[in-house]
Amino acid sequence: MPEAHAIAPAAEAPAWWHIALPHTTAAVPIARALIRTALTDSEPAADCDTAELLTAELVANAVEHTGGRGPIELMVEVRPEGCRVEVHDRDPSPPGSLSSPTPPPVPDPWQEGGRGLLLIRTLSEACGHRPTDRGKAVWFRLPAAAVAG
Repeated sequence: MPEAHAIAPAAEAPAWWHIALPHTTAAVPIARALIRTALTDSEPAADCDTAELLTAELVANAVEHTGGRGPIELMVEVRPEGCRVEVHDRDPSPPGSLSSPTPPPVPDPWQEGGRGLLLIRTLSEACGHRPTDRGKAVWFRLPAAAVAG
């Protein structure tokens, strides 16, 4: 009798979203809406609230710290195992302490800013930056959220 073999289902292709954002604070709510839409349409999705928060932090950092040269690009990749978000800007400078092996200093509790990269490092599965032909890409990855059952 022939031996039966289970055929693994084909791996689901990743879904991609890519948008050019204005180099203004108007980019932040647009980015939040895109990531929420991308993850709402995916099963299983990464945690939408965390993805939205971290995406907003990356975009806000790009707007605030890169001097307004050209658009900011948001790229979202959704896979069954989670999502990866990248924000591209034209400034090649590394983003502070995002991928440093040593933890960043504790932010001053009296200052309004200084917590964005700390949030990204703490809440993401992985994060970092890489040079691109036109500047840099700053990214984070989140795992798929556990399905309640």
